[in-house]
Amino acid sequence: MFGRKKAPTAQLGKGDKLGIYIHIPFCRSKCDYCDFYSLAGREKEMDRYQKALLAHLNETAPLAQGILVDTIYFGGGTPSYYGEKRLRELLGAVQKLFQVEKGAEITLEANPDSVTLKGLKALRKAGFNRLSMGMQSASQEELNAIHRPHTARQVDEAVAAAKKARFKNLSLDLIYGLPGQTMDSWKATVEHALSLIPQHLSCYGLKVEEGTPLCARVAAGEQLPDDDLQADEYLWTVGRLARAGYPQYEISNFAKPGYESRHNLRYWLTQPYIGFGPGAHSDFGGRRYSFVRDLDAYIDGVLNGGSIIDNEELIPRRERCGEYLMLRLRTARGIEEWEYRSDYFMDFAPLEQRLMEFQVQGWAQKTPEGRWRLTPKGFLVSNQLIGDLLERQRQGDLADLLPKAREQYARQKN
Repeated sequence: MFGRKKAPTAQLGKGDKLGIYIHIPFCRSKCDYCDFYSLAGREKEMDRYQKALLAHLNETAPLAQGILVDTIYFGGGTPSYYGEKRLRELLGAVQKLFQVEKGAEITLEANPDSVTLKGLKALRKAGFNRLSMGMQSASQEELNAIHRPHTARQVDEAVAAAKKARFKNLSLDLIYGLPGQTMDSWKATVEHALSLIPQHLSCYGLKVEEGTPLCARVAAGEQLPDDDLQADEYLWTVGRLARAGYPQYEISNFAKPGYESRHNLRYWLTQPYIGFGPGAHSDFGGRRYSFVRDLDAYIDGVLNGGSIIDNEELIPRRERCGEYLMLRLRTARGIEEWEYRSDYFMDFAPLEQRLMEFQVQGWAQKTPEGRWRLTPKGFLVSNQLIGDLLERQRQGDLADLLPKAREQYARQKN
């Protein structure tokens, strides 16, 4: 029952559709930079996990009755390592239990070393229509430096297999700022990715996360490409991909027109989604919640009736205005005054004044349609810019509330 607690669906907006995320936490091996909830060496738990996921889907589906599902995303971990038979069974359960829209986007994350032509054909036949492949680099030395489980050659073979299996929506993940990477080697990676003719590219700057082997390596003195080189790589990438027909639609994402990730867009556009699996997050029925980041606790909780909720909170509509700024400004779509005023009843003027100042610095621009968005230079410092706007929003909210508080005090006094 929705993590053992009932939740209303009536708070969804009229016409809202739903996304489903299924977390597959198993990996062949753990990459040095990864801090996602993923596990190597736990293959013996796959069957029990499958049983728990199926049970959780069954008990949650009634809460989404009558709501169209338009995106389904299998993320990880390494979902392709989970086995095509289990993946087909899970997708079949979702299609049976939920009202899946015809033409829904159904994505599978995959590593090049854990796919076969036979398996991909079976998955395509089952309904998967989008493949997100973890390429990361075209340099074998760079792949070795972060302990990726695949070779550069396997990327080419996996992409060829995906095309033979008739996947017509292929995304490749790339990372800039890797150990030993230079501007020339990054350019070579991007050019190689373009030669594979994907429909979508995700280009992420390497982040050193606490508790990862990479963090320990850096603490021991290993040098990584500096911030200036990462910035140069990023700005070059934006221009190169635009010229190649992949306009930027989010800080790290580029796509041929019509191939933007519909599932990921729903996060940035604050649309509802339900997650399944340890560490998975959801935003549904006016409530945001996440499950425990513990495989055994999740399995036991689902199968034996225990609590699996790690965090939860109710989000009043007015409080979502901060999310609107923080998430929409990650996208090329950006924000707009009327949208902001009508949805959140907040004054846009203080924000626009600051955005005009950002525009002078080359960090923001106003589109002909009247929307404000960050430029590629602005995306590089987006955390600071958005933090500044959030503070102005908070101050504006307090200024709006103060007269109301004074009026309420006066009434109480009389």
